[in-house]
Amino acid sequence: MSKIIINKRNYIHNLDIISKQAGSKEKIAVVLKDNAYGHGIIEISKIAKEFGIKKAVVKNLKEALKIEDFFEDIIILSEINFHTYSHTFHIVINSIEQIHKIPKNTNVHLKVDTGMHRNGISKNQLKEAIDGICRQNLNLTGIMTHHRGADGLNSEFFWQKRNFRLVKEEVKRICEQLFLPLPKFHSCNSAALFRTANFDDDFARVGIASYGYFENHPSFDKIDLKPVLSLWAQKVTTRVLKKNQSVGYGGTYKTDKNIIVSTYDIGYGDGFLRINENQSYKTPKGYKVLGRISMDNLSLDSQDEEVCMFDDARALAKIHNTISYEIVTTLSSELKREVI
Repeated sequence: MSKIIINKRNYIHNLDIISKQAGSKEKIAVVLKDNAYGHGIIEISKIAKEFGIKKAVVKNLKEALKIEDFFEDIIILSEINFHTYSHTFHIVINSIEQIHKIPKNTNVHLKVDTGMHRNGISKNQLKEAIDGICRQNLNLTGIMTHHRGADGLNSEFFWQKRNFRLVKEEVKRICEQLFLPLPKFHSCNSAALFRTANFDDDFARVGIASYGYFENHPSFDKIDLKPVLSLWAQKVTTRVLKKNQSVGYGGTYKTDKNIIVSTYDIGYGDGFLRINENQSYKTPKGYKVLGRISMDNLSLDSQDEEVCMFDDARALAKIHNTISYEIVTTLSSELKREVI
């Protein structure tokens, strides 16, 4: 049976590097949205808790409920159907209109648009938003933003940092006027954290770096992160292909000699993206994918009972002209996750 193996040692290694950059474990919120970037939200939560992480970030309430027992604070980024929540949960407000849809006494983090122009209120709406949060009897526990270009070689990162610094100053002024406790401030994703020499937010939201990938421009310092996930396939059948015979849909791969070929139980239906005759991919052990990948299986020039299809998503990301995020998050939640 095909499966995903999670390397616990590598994940802890990455968290250790990240916590040192942030200043402490308390300054890390692990991002677990979309099934922990394909790694398995329960499996990763258990390791993060064991390491000492107390904060997590998820996409919606469904994800939050799965990990409620693992963390003290869970930030929910994109929940639409609002109702009464656990004191552990903190709902992100992405617009003024959302304030009036959230039940009283809910913990909320207000998102401010500092330049990404995707979600969040403007700096000019801060007073209106905080007033609305007070009238609705909500608990303002956080102020956040998101960087649009921290991984690129440009000045946008510093421009947004300045914008968020002005937001912090304005929020502090408003909270003093209204006798409100100061909320927690957070802005840094993985890329932004490693571009910050003196990290002064209350915590960072770290996703892709914790899973072993650093998507920043190559000119930035290389960080010694280790990929956490590897994908394994099980052999289904083995056969001999004679010279000039083909394998797979379209018959696009044709042998130039007699070879031994095996079929394995992984395909694009499992999230291993389709490769065709215009692409060439070899497994970490050097086995070549022969012909087109099918929905549920593929062919390799191998006889091994079990084959590692990849242990570093960057090679496949390059073939598919995408990023490591897409390679790992595409993997089916139905695949068995095994922690070693």
